[in-house]
Amino acid sequence: MNNTELHASTTGTSTSTSTSASSASRGRRVWLFTRHYLEMVVAMILGMVILDPVWNWLTGTAGVSAVFDRPDVASLVMATNMTVAMGAWMKFRGHSWAPIIEMGAAMYLPFIVLFVPLWMGLIDGHTVMAAGHLLMLPAMALAMLLRLDEYTQDHAHHRQHSVDKAHEHHTHEHA
Repeated sequence: MNNTELHASTTGTSTSTSTSASSASRGRRVWLFTRHYLEMVVAMILGMVILDPVWNWLTGTAGVSAVFDRPDVASLVMATNMTVAMGAWMKFRGHSWAPIIEMGAAMYLPFIVLFVPLWMGLIDGHTVMAAGHLLMLPAMALAMLLRLDEYTQDHAHHRQHSVDKAHEHHTHEHA
């Protein structure tokens, strides 16, 4: 007798009902994970689209726009644009700082790993940009898989958890 059958026999529910409920629950968790991932990708794209002109204007006004000619600098600025937008979205959705920092690392690490071959002349700047963007997608998925419970919960769970933590902190300060 497997666990589902054992549970069904002790609770009086049918195995097919338990199995379909389990499948529905698993399907919901997969959907929530996928939705979190896609929301972060959209936030990253918005960060690139919105913040890139700001950087261009600032560096152009300051007369230092040539700094973007360096692919290592340009890729770090791009990672910053994506991280700022994605981090803001995650915070808005109620995530704590730890997963936000981990997702930020997933934005930077793929580029940083490519700097050594870039500096050695083994790859060019276009390769750094393309490969860095491509590698950050599985890096994000890995960061999410390491906190599976974080990313398979509805956003309301994150907000409530943040409120509970703030209340706990406030209670300890006044105790």
